Amino acid sequence: MTRFRPCIDLHDGQVKQIVGATLSDTGAPPTENFVSDRAPAWFADLYHKDELRGGHVIQLGAGNADAARDALQAWPGGMQLGGGINIRNAVEWLEAGASQVIVTSWLFDDDGKFREDRLRELANEVGRENVVVDLSCRSTESGWTVAMNRWQTLTSIDVTHATLETLAEWCSEYLVHAADVEGLCGGVDAELVDVLGAWAGIPITYAGGVASMADLELVADRSGGSVDVTVGSALDIFGGSGVKYDDLLAWNTGSR
Repeated sequence: MTRFRPCIDLHDGQVKQIVGATLSDTGAPPTENFVSDRAPAWFADLYHKDELRGGHVIQLGAGNADAARDALQAWPGGMQLGGGINIRNAVEWLEAGASQVIVTSWLFDDDGKFREDRLRELANEVGRENVVVDLSCRSTESGWTVAMNRWQTLTSIDVTHATLETLAEWCSEYLVHAADVEGLCGGVDAELVDVLGAWAGIPITYAGGVASMADLELVADRSGGSVDVTVGSALDIFGGSGVKYDDLLAWNTGSR
């Protein structure tokens, strides 16, 4: 069944909800939907108390390492860690308490060409079961193209069943942000969900655009229950009004 998976998005050391398309390397500030006055560890403690496994902590740029460690230490082994992961620091983050590491930009060269050898190297270093590949993407003429560098640079690979099948040899899960709708609370990318749900392979978590519980029902319906979902800016604990945290807990237990 489709499950809710929690998130902790970090920017400048704070828990935030950001419009994904506004992240850039130019130094211009992104559009922020929410900035929490609570520490990252508070959210990790909450998820731990409610046994919400399989969520992720994402570092959106530099300056988030201490905040990320605090969150992981609040629930050792309870959450995945992404943002800046490479072969040199993956073991360190697992030892810091990450259940798995999420890798994106390091799998590509500076021109956005996919380096399958790097994925194999990472899987051999830490174990395939500890690797999550982030295939966050943007809508293009070819369908959905994976984007790196905080979703600003298009790469050489598209989100297709062939891609999912090939990379699954070297990872245990996928995380897919629909970057074009991330943070907008305007609804999920249903066609992308269709593509993900029609592939029968390793677990996939979709993120982007969730505005209400109806969007969770849509993901569950169109993926046949095979795709999990993350909720960000619409969630009440992140200042949103479209989705209540307690309703997500009830969803996961089947009591809603």
